[in-house]
Amino acid sequence: MKFTLFFFNLFFLFEISALVYIDPGTGSVILQAIIGIIATIGTTAALYFNKIKNFFKRKNKKNNE
Repeated sequence: MKFTLFFFNLFFLFEISALVYIDPGTGSVILQAIIGIIATIGTTAALYFNKIKNFFKRKNKKNNE
């Protein structure tokens, strides 16, 4: 625990300002990453939703027969 607190203090309390330049292409890459994450989450949710829906459909067919 003390080790973690030491490094937290080292990195966040003694910060040094840096003069950096972010080129316009960086915004594009960040936007693409965000869109990719949203698409991945949507696809995964749809996949599992369909699996759950099909599971209950099969269960209802067995009960009706």
